[in-house]
Amino acid sequence: MLALVVVVAGAVTAVVLVRGGGDDVRETGGRQEAGGDAGSTEDDDARTPPSPELEPFYSQEIDWEECDEEGDEFDCAELEVPLDYAEPEGETLELKLVRDPADEPDERIGSLVVNPGGPGAPGSEMATRGSAAYGQVLLDRFDVVGFDPRGTGASRPIDCLDDAELDAYLADSVDPTTPEGIAAVQGWQQRMGEGCAALSGNLVDHVSTVESARDMDVLRAAVGDASLHYLGFSYGTTLGATYAEYFPERAGSLVLDGATDPSLSRIDGSLSQIAGFELAWDNYLADCVENACALGATVEEADAAVNGFLDGLLAQPLAVGDRELTQALATTGIQAALYSEESWTYLTQGLQTAFAGDGTLLLLLADLYADRNEDGSYNSNLMEAFYAISCLDDPTSLTPQEAAPYADDFVAASPTFGEGGQLGLGWCSGYPGRSGEERREVRGAGAAPILVVGTTGDPATPYEEAVAMAEQLESGVLLTREGEGHTAYGSGNDCIDETVEAFLVDGEVPDDGTTCAA
Repeated sequence: MLALVVVVAGAVTAVVLVRGGGDDVRETGGRQEAGGDAGSTEDDDARTPPSPELEPFYSQEIDWEECDEEGDEFDCAELEVPLDYAEPEGETLELKLVRDPADEPDERIGSLVVNPGGPGAPGSEMATRGSAAYGQVLLDRFDVVGFDPRGTGASRPIDCLDDAELDAYLADSVDPTTPEGIAAVQGWQQRMGEGCAALSGNLVDHVSTVESARDMDVLRAAVGDASLHYLGFSYGTTLGATYAEYFPERAGSLVLDGATDPSLSRIDGSLSQIAGFELAWDNYLADCVENACALGATVEEADAAVNGFLDGLLAQPLAVGDRELTQALATTGIQAALYSEESWTYLTQGLQTAFAGDGTLLLLLADLYADRNEDGSYNSNLMEAFYAISCLDDPTSLTPQEAAPYADDFVAASPTFGEGGQLGLGWCSGYPGRSGEERREVRGAGAAPILVVGTTGDPATPYEEAVAMAEQLESGVLLTREGEGHTAYGSGNDCIDETVEAFLVDGEVPDDGTTCAA
């Protein structure tokens, strides 16, 4: 079985990124009106700060210029925000922004702020995806604006390990039932924290989700919108719901796709996610066997074959050039492919070739997940920022002795991925940062209708979490996609796409509980 040393991130993974049409059936009824300022330009009230000392940030003008790396069809800029909102006259941060201007400027509604998830994924790149990610009606009517949240990408990225150390961390595989395996996990937990403290200084205290939500309100003001138009995926739903809690009067049209349950403890959240991956794994195996894949004649045979292969990697990793496919990397590669049904073909190919002694494709899937380049460098600090933001938001940490009673719960939730999962409950034990921000229950009282989207076969943010978020938000409206994969918009379901776009553009709110069939 498997020892999961690295807690799985909930980012939207770019293993396969496609938009497409699809046949579907919508079960829905009447319409309500969403909040926002559809059809309007800048509002006189847009730049009013929540407190006078923040006025310099809320009144700033964004200096948009043609991008260099992203291409001259996009605009780039920086947004200045306080490092610590309790001390706005102190140190500041510069957040990277990218804008794709509206194709129909005369019909422009405002800016659509987008976030891919993580936590820790840079968001500026989300503005460059065009028709591969967004319907034409959104591209016509909105400036699509992406930003790298504080501590990520080019927005003073938090750093904890050099590239070689990060390689070793992600590859390390242990037997979680042995003292040596437990000690190795604890060693990495401490090393990560020590590295963050040494390389990132006071930033370790200031990469919380609440601070990023405050940054989004500064961004909203700086682009001149009286209310926020937002499309967030995965962890981006946590960020969007937090925004609604702290700025309900500014929450215009918010779409939270692949929603998390903000009420879950670290224990329950970890169990929920690992159960989601087990469900996706079972669905993948059933599809594979139905289509006569070479992993086994039955689901049970295929499951046993893969688990036997992974068990063997603990003792003997596969050589891949000058690297090795370890058990941990193979597991990451499998989980990465479970994020999207379109990736299942690559997963089958990767497993078949790995069974034959070639781990190249599984290792590539793991590298794509971690944003690692072929030369050993990393495109972003996703893995380190995920650690820092998660631990700052919830520093809860259990010792191996305290976590031991949960070992059976993890195996019950996921026989494939759960063994050793309880050791991840001590993941934040070494993190040096502490947030000064108040943690609130997420209710969003007073916010306009918020569209919460969940997919029944979502591996990373299980459908039950979307149901829970919609219930917890006072104005939450649940939209369900029946199908596989992480997140719903842009997955090929026309019903989902049309409903989301009508909500953002026209303010049309579907009935709570609307379902879009596969």
